[in-house]
Amino acid sequence: MRIRELRPVESGDWDAFVEGHPRGTVFHLTAWRRALESVFSYRPFYLVAEEGGALTGVLPLFLVENWVLGRTLISSPFAVYGGILAESEAVRAALAEAAAGLARRLDVEHLELRNAYEDQCAGFARLDRYVTFSFPLEPMSAAELLARIPKKTRNMVRKAQRFPYQVRRTRSIEGFYELLALNYRRLGTPVFPRAWFEALCEHYGERLEIREVMLEGRVVAASLNLLYRGEMHTYYAASRAEYFAKAPNNYLYFDHLLWAAGHGCRRFDFGRSKKETGNYEFKKHWGAAPRELPYEVLLVRRRELPDFTPKNPKFELAAALWRRLPLGLTKRLGPRLIGWFP
Repeated sequence: MRIRELRPVESGDWDAFVEGHPRGTVFHLTAWRRALESVFSYRPFYLVAEEGGALTGVLPLFLVENWVLGRTLISSPFAVYGGILAESEAVRAALAEAAAGLARRLDVEHLELRNAYEDQCAGFARLDRYVTFSFPLEPMSAAELLARIPKKTRNMVRKAQRFPYQVRRTRSIEGFYELLALNYRRLGTPVFPRAWFEALCEHYGERLEIREVMLEGRVVAASLNLLYRGEMHTYYAASRAEYFAKAPNNYLYFDHLLWAAGHGCRRFDFGRSKKETGNYEFKKHWGAAPRELPYEVLLVRRRELPDFTPKNPKFELAAALWRRLPLGLTKRLGPRLIGWFP
């Protein structure tokens, strides 16, 4: 067995391995790497295990350097799933050892693996912070889907259905980005640069779609969705606060679930949430099943597990100040800051 870095001409081989691996995710594809490289200054280290000229394992890593995180290795920035994909325990162990060696050679603060499943784990310290939510799908009518949703959320969907919402699919990021900027400011979080979403659209092509929920001639909710191997993953979503009383978020997710069920998807991925947050409660009330995400961290220079999330008390003042800034200023400053928190 040999562990080495991926050569540029092997991107197709990497993607074929990811597509064929039961734990492969849309974030393991090289499209994520190309999008990141085109917008952010992170340095990729895509490790492959090779036996007999064939790939038997892969691990996407990025070196992130800034004054907040220091030097860190992450699999992968801005992704909720990452980590090792291996054909055997021996391959997984070899990739874990190679990643640890690389982390020490680069003298990083820590190495973070955003594993989606237990059988990806490398044996590093666990970061017990996040869960993901998924909803199994099969072809069904709107009435059948409503019957599967818990009563509280079902009532909110019915409330939303009293309004003349319309949903349209688009390749334009205009309406989506405007809502996202508004939401991120309200949450006290820097917004991504527009170029990030343009890059995702470019590199994911037909695997990505943007949906807008319209009411009274305005985009009142919008989402960016990733479609992969029979799953629909609403990865970014936002809505207008002044329309919350009309439940646009509930309408959006119900629409997406119904569309996915009718177009061959077997699962809807609500995505990652930090435990005991409003986002966590919203997803739980759809009847989606929570699953622990077994993230791991190898401490190299750092002595305790990192927490760079918005819920860290150290960032509370900064978040409160951010909410008070004019929207235009947050749209200019946010893209310069978000790269510090991948």
